[in-house]
Amino acid sequence: MPYFDAASSAPLHPVARQALLAALDEGWADPARLYREGRRARLLLDAARETAAEAVGCRPDELSFTPSGTRALHDGIAGALAGRRRAGPRLIVSAVEHSAVFQAAAAHEASGGAVTEVPVDRTGRVAPDAYAAALRESPDGVALACLQSANHEVGTVQPVAAAAEACAADGVPLLVDAAQSLGWGPVEGRWSLLTASAHKWGGPAGVGLLAVRKGTRFRPAPVDERESGRAPGFENLPAIVAAAASLRAVRAEAAEEAERLRGLVDRIRARVPELVPDVEVVGDPERRLPHLVTFSCLYVDGEALLHELDRAEFSVSSGSSCTSSTLVPSHVLRAMEVLSEGNIRVSLPRGTSGTDVERFLAVLPGVVAGVRERLGPPAPVGAPAPGPDSDVVVDSLGKRCPIPVIELAKVIGEVPVGGVVTVLSDDEAARLDIPAWCEMRGQTYEGERPAERGTAYRVRRRT
Repeated sequence: MPYFDAASSAPLHPVARQALLAALDEGWADPARLYREGRRARLLLDAARETAAEAVGCRPDELSFTPSGTRALHDGIAGALAGRRRAGPRLIVSAVEHSAVFQAAAAHEASGGAVTEVPVDRTGRVAPDAYAAALRESPDGVALACLQSANHEVGTVQPVAAAAEACAADGVPLLVDAAQSLGWGPVEGRWSLLTASAHKWGGPAGVGLLAVRKGTRFRPAPVDERESGRAPGFENLPAIVAAAASLRAVRAEAAEEAERLRGLVDRIRARVPELVPDVEVVGDPERRLPHLVTFSCLYVDGEALLHELDRAEFSVSSGSSCTSSTLVPSHVLRAMEVLSEGNIRVSLPRGTSGTDVERFLAVLPGVVAGVRERLGPPAPVGAPAPGPDSDVVVDSLGKRCPIPVIELAKVIGEVPVGGVVTVLSDDEAARLDIPAWCEMRGQTYEGERPAERGTAYRVRRRT
């Protein structure tokens, strides 16, 4: 069964498995002890730290192992903010960071801090000038800035080096979340802090990296004497050894495998819009991770689509609100202002074959058509309606993605060119999907206004 969700968690690399089994025999003792078994464990821990630091591009004494990448983000942000408390209260983040960054930002605001969110364009990329402006124009002092190296949902690579230069010019440390990119290569630029997660590159789960470069003011919470006070509890030494060994192995393969997977992803990006009507491929087409592509399908229930693909033996993921228990669109898709319904993220693990990709492309059109058929697909918009009525109201209150857009598409042909359809919806996804539908179908989106219940979205028929 092809597994196409490496961005969530990559399959365990064979080198990781070998290193893990060996370290279970050799690295079970406390590396802080001075007896023979402890010294042997300490040698393994030091070697793993040196290997990981070489891949990160920092000194071994600048790198700590944490219980997860999420823990590394929380501790990195909290330690940097505490260390630079006198510099000011402001934290700067991009609008598409990992949810852990926004959780840390919310905690910072709750304790009296301030947060600036830098917007992105429709490809999910931060403009370097906008990031620099957020630093310059902050109404108070900036303690820390955060920017991911590459987006976890759409694969867009961020201008980290340019952001790092802007931060350095203003004396602000930059924390880079490199979870998605570290397995493909080092992060360029003068960053100050970096975090990553081993299970993203094929290491075992439960190991994160936190690098804090010398000269960066950092005050960790008092948790333990281990890992320079930056991570609590006894080190999971076998997992750490496996994480470092697999990082070195995947980096040795990265250039060749990136070129191969980029070719497969290019095939998906080009073929999906040809094979499936009413599809939007999202993310930067060039400045992106080599193994990841995301697209959204009109008139599709995302949860049903994922289930049908699973039945067809393909494991993929989604940022669509249709697959979320909260029914709130992905914050990444929302920041990009792109279609969220029927959203599919395909992230190919190392070793994916062209045959698997071709079979996915063969299966996908029938799966999408089947899901659309169950939801009642709209007919193509015909000639302008001859009747005198120019406005139609669609009541989609209480109906969830993608029903409001389907009902809009069904009635747009009932109004003459120049007429207006008003869609009433209380589904948060409609705020993204109705404007995106207008963009894709050549209609004019005139905005939204509060309604007695929910929100009223106005669409004027142009074609």
